[in-house]
Amino acid sequence: MSKIAQDCLRRALTAPVYDVARRTPLDEAPQLSERVGRKLWLKREDLQPTYSFKLRGAYNCIRQLSEADRSKGVVAASAGNHAQGVALSARKLGVKATIFMPQTTPEIKVRAVKAYGANIELVGDDYDAACEKAIEFSCESGGFFIHPFDDLDVIAGQGTLGVEITQQLAAEPGIIFVPVGGGGLVAGVAATVKAVYPDVRIVGVEPGDAASMHEALKAGQPVDIGTTGIFADGVAVRKVGRITYDMCRELVDEVITVSVDQVCAAVKSIFEEVRAVAEPAGALAVAGAIQYAARHAEDTMPDGDWVAVVSGANVNFDRLGHVVERCALGDGKEALLAVTIPERPGSFLEFCQILGESSVTEFNYRFAGKRNAHVFVGVRLEEAARHLQKRLVDSGYGVKDLSENEVAKLHLRHLVGGRLPSSKRERIYRFEFPERPGALLEFLNVLAGRWSISLFHYRNHAAANARILAGFLVPVDEEDAFHQFLEETGYHFEDETDNAACKEFLAAPPSMLETIKSAAV
Repeated sequence: MSKIAQDCLRRALTAPVYDVARRTPLDEAPQLSERVGRKLWLKREDLQPTYSFKLRGAYNCIRQLSEADRSKGVVAASAGNHAQGVALSARKLGVKATIFMPQTTPEIKVRAVKAYGANIELVGDDYDAACEKAIEFSCESGGFFIHPFDDLDVIAGQGTLGVEITQQLAAEPGIIFVPVGGGGLVAGVAATVKAVYPDVRIVGVEPGDAASMHEALKAGQPVDIGTTGIFADGVAVRKVGRITYDMCRELVDEVITVSVDQVCAAVKSIFEEVRAVAEPAGALAVAGAIQYAARHAEDTMPDGDWVAVVSGANVNFDRLGHVVERCALGDGKEALLAVTIPERPGSFLEFCQILGESSVTEFNYRFAGKRNAHVFVGVRLEEAARHLQKRLVDSGYGVKDLSENEVAKLHLRHLVGGRLPSSKRERIYRFEFPERPGALLEFLNVLAGRWSISLFHYRNHAAANARILAGFLVPVDEEDAFHQFLEETGYHFEDETDNAACKEFLAAPPSMLETIKSAAV
């Protein structure tokens, strides 16, 4: 082990975290064990007083401060779990705490931090803006800045979790799956567990749209990955720490990524095992274990039990609907299909007869013209539906599988109405902006201009960022000016005009497209 790993181990073994944290149980997960082919244990950090492992590192860091440093107070930046850990730890030790949180932070998390007696400053639209203000305030006030992950005492505090795992298992584990955000938890667990079991495989798990450690290890140094996905907001870190990167490069065997749908499926699996509702970031390790088993043959996986860290349960109630909506897709138990059927009497009945006993989860119809109808259908992939797509194709229907199409899953399944009843040229874009009071009105005010909005879909997912699908009527000769206009708005956007799902359900019918092309010529 390197000197920094040895230092982390020493600090973890002497960390007094149990003044405030709990020694959480290691629960067997029989259903998941059968699925992955190894006995799987869940390390239940969702049972901490703050419902997250973050309490360990925050308390250990503040506890190590001198009386002189404590007298000046502590400062932190966080949108959730780290903030609660710092606030509770500071109250326990009689230290003044000031927490900077983004204005987009859900009220439930703000209230939780206030309940522990911390001073709250709501600034900026994201963590980076809040962190910048927190560091500035720390320099001005002299308050000690508690880093959420890139601090050795914080990492050592998280490492006490690894010490517990070695004490709770009867034999050496084969793999330990750990969620990764900034890298503090996985670095601490790797340092403490590998001191006892050097051959254990440590696998970090990240969301595919926030894979900052995966990219850092590939690049050979921490890199800023830019805009991250916000579904698993507890691990949405743009750039991992220098200390955590060095430790992970040495001690972590592999970092894998999982999708939003797979995380949703893992939330469901955890609930079915222990009747606990994990937050998306908290379910990452279980999602990773499921995917690891699916990607590796039995004889290529190491012997020994597996452990997955359930790292937190601070989930907004409003987000559960989104989780439920996506978990069947993540488990591979549902398919979303776009089916073209003849627009004539009796065609819907014929289509439904082919569906047979398949369990239909949703059925949406979009008018496409006099010749064809386009149907958006969700189907449970049970035995009766196993060969459904082939049966539809064999019956002469046009079928497209939209199960991996994010626009279809986020927007189109909720849209109602028909196609553009005009020969004008339409462009379709997807936008993201910080979700806070008045943000939608600001967005609409910015978009208001000489280009007409032909489509608009917004749905609140109780997340930090709002997601919008919008259509605009843009003549060919104004394309460059329109694109420049979008760039100047400052909003993150993606052109989805050629997205297969948008073409299937939102584009003008073929006859109308010919009219548009002729007009353009």
